[in-house]
Amino acid sequence: MNLSQTTRGLLPGLRKDNLTQELMAGVTLLAIAVPLNIGYAQIAGLPPTAGLYALVVPSIVFALMTSSRQLIASPDAAAAALVASSLLGLTVAGSDDYAAMAAAQAILGGVFFLLCAYFKLGFLANFLSKPILIGFVGGLAAEIMLSQAAKMLGVQTEGEGFFVEVIDLITKIPDAHLWSVVVSAASLAVLLLGRRIPAVPWALIVLVAATILTVALGLAERGVAVLGEVPAGPPRFALPVLDWSIWLALIPSALALTMVTVAEGLLVIRSYAEKNDYPTDPNRDLAAFGAANVAAGVSSSFTVGSSTSRTAAMDQTGSRTQLPTLVMAVGSLLLLLFGTALLADIPSPAIGAIVAVAVLKLLGVGELRELWRLSKFEFAVALTCFLGVLVLGPIRGILLAFVISLVNLAQRSANPPVDVLHGDLDPQVSLQEAAEGGETAPGVVIMRFAAPVFFANSGVLSSTVRSMVADAPNPVEAFVFDLEAVTDVDVTGAEAWDGTLTWLRDQQITVAYTRVRPELRGQLEHFGLFEDVTEFPTSRAALAALRQDGAG
Repeated sequence: MNLSQTTRGLLPGLRKDNLTQELMAGVTLLAIAVPLNIGYAQIAGLPPTAGLYALVVPSIVFALMTSSRQLIASPDAAAAALVASSLLGLTVAGSDDYAAMAAAQAILGGVFFLLCAYFKLGFLANFLSKPILIGFVGGLAAEIMLSQAAKMLGVQTEGEGFFVEVIDLITKIPDAHLWSVVVSAASLAVLLLGRRIPAVPWALIVLVAATILTVALGLAERGVAVLGEVPAGPPRFALPVLDWSIWLALIPSALALTMVTVAEGLLVIRSYAEKNDYPTDPNRDLAAFGAANVAAGVSSSFTVGSSTSRTAAMDQTGSRTQLPTLVMAVGSLLLLLFGTALLADIPSPAIGAIVAVAVLKLLGVGELRELWRLSKFEFAVALTCFLGVLVLGPIRGILLAFVISLVNLAQRSANPPVDVLHGDLDPQVSLQEAAEGGETAPGVVIMRFAAPVFFANSGVLSSTVRSMVADAPNPVEAFVFDLEAVTDVDVTGAEAWDGTLTWLRDQQITVAYTRVRPELRGQLEHFGLFEDVTEFPTSRAALAALRQDGAG
């Protein structure tokens, strides 16, 4: 049995000829993930070990369960910011209860993911459009940048609210700690210049160099904040012990975290699968996210999402399997067992610089500029979500994002395209050809309603029918509903439709349907919308029959 046969089920895409490449990609991933996860744990208000624990058991679980060959599941900047904003209102960061709440939040999120997988709700990813995600994630990135700026300056900001903190930070710039600024400025210079050579693990290089510099110059004694002692040992397995009221209080934030990952994670999975031509299963991926988050919760970590930056980095290395994730997990475990002493002197300004550069792209400046060029409305949607996160906070911000998404969906569905044809047309001409000519037989109106008929657009159906009859150049004798684009009708839509049919009959107008879908026919019959209505297989047949009737 060869390697490809033994790994086909667990690690699709792994072969003998790419084994070395995948192993080296795993080493690169480890170098990227360790400093980022330490930084994200600090953003979430948790100890560094919480970030490192997330690289072990949750990563292994996800890698072995997902259908994606490339997505890296890990705490990310957006998830870390959401964790902090949702938990700080319930308890104090750094306390035992805080860590337990973060773990419980991950477990709840895992349950929501598993429910989504069970009920096959992968389609929910489509409810957060790209502009909404750009704005929401950009708002979170701005909050993270603010917190890291304070860390790099060596100051503490006070006050509640993004803009209040920005003003506070500006007023404290004169009090910035000199050595903290030096460390962060040097780190930023290396990281930003190093982006020209993405294959090099610049974050790890900065971390090691900054730590050596801190120890050699005794910067900790000069006031530079350092990471401090990191407990050694494997992930600690335990169920969070909390009052049931706390579990209930965590549900909204856990649900918000889940929905962000559903939208962003499945979108990233699909895009890389299409790019590199391999199949995926969204509901299987939801189950993988669920199991990984439950594993994070019981192993003293916090919510796991999708890491777009690390996934992109692995794609650039040519990795096309989940083997790098397993290599990263093993390396992280060895670090926890034998290397935590190396982490104690890492300077916080360097971590701040690493995180700031990592989330810089998440601000979405380029994407916002592109939205402005393509669609002013979509740009306004993105900007509203961006400001919503900063003004209202992440949880209320994502609720605003969903409201905007639903309003946008309803607005588009409430005003569907309607093709109405009237005039003079040879009965042998198809409806598509008629649309190009703009006319049908005198006295006959054909209307194509291009959407399901439901509560939001039922009034449009009724008003359009009446106005088209009134505006027809010839007295209308027959009205044909072309139903090729109608896929569904709800109770409200059926009532409006029935009222429209009654009005047409009162006007002594013959009613006909054409191109009715089989599923829709059953619904129309159920609602009584097929009574006294003639059906034709095509619009051409309808025109021919109605013209013949008119001539007779």
